[in-house]
Amino acid sequence: MLSDQFLRSVSLKREGVPSFAEYPFNIPAVRHLDTLDLHPEVTFLVGENGTGKSTLLEALAVAAGFNPEGGSRNFNFSTRETHAGLHEHLRLVRGVRRPRDGFFLRAETFYNAATYLESLEADGGLVPYGGESLHACSHGEAFMTLMTKRLRGNGLYVFDEPEAALSPTRQMALLSLMAGLARENSQFIIATHSPILMAYPRARIHVLSADGITVTPYEETEHYRVASDFFAHREGILRELTGE
Repeated sequence: MLSDQFLRSVSLKREGVPSFAEYPFNIPAVRHLDTLDLHPEVTFLVGENGTGKSTLLEALAVAAGFNPEGGSRNFNFSTRETHAGLHEHLRLVRGVRRPRDGFFLRAETFYNAATYLESLEADGGLVPYGGESLHACSHGEAFMTLMTKRLRGNGLYVFDEPEAALSPTRQMALLSLMAGLARENSQFIIATHSPILMAYPRARIHVLSADGITVTPYEETEHYRVASDFFAHREGILRELTGE
């Protein structure tokens, strides 16, 4: 029986893959992908650079109907087509409910999405979030303005490294915002390096590595262990790293 969460799982339609020797199917996390179960509230994709978390997240977002460069399902712009076509080989298992809201936030293309919003406003369409251009804010302020003014709840939200522009304090503010939206029946799928965001209670953490994808408790992730070890043994680690 289907649950009432928006997305239950994502799986790779392996029978249609042209070659597992070609990008993006040669990425270990994609090559070993069978079925990735998604949490009703928050799912994290984490791992080292190059493990494929952003590639997989982008493909999931496009398969769910979002613009590859970010935005809502109504965003229709492209500055450079770089998505790899992986979305065509993914199977999404959906719940019985459909989201009333949704947004795909990509840190690397956020500037393009903000510019597209300005073009809509100039054409008599949308008023920029918060009553002013997102380009008039700092990067971090623009991120928080979008999250506090645009996300309405009862939505599917896909974030790719949202911490890129956020201070630790703002990351904690984002945690609080996520909790409030989750109580309003929202679901988040997030690729991140942030041990602060990954601490979200009840979240399911999928660690991507050369061995594939593994569900991992928060305290067993490399992000948590490295950060904890650094703060507990800062002086010794700095001496080893810097030779001073």
